[in-house]
Amino acid sequence: MGLLVGLALGLAAAFGGFGAFLTVLVIGALGVVVGLVLDGRVDISQLSQGRRQ
Repeated sequence: MGLLVGLALGLAAAFGGFGAFLTVLVIGALGVVVGLVLDGRVDISQLSQGRRQ
């Protein structure tokens, strides 16, 4: 998995420049977070509750 991510980031940097590299990096990080939430490894219910004491 890490190899595929590295290849995607390398291609984005090589053909699209630094802006494309950052775009791919941010979208990839968001994808990882969404995947972890959907898989049940990360619980975001505390974020949706706000500040209740």
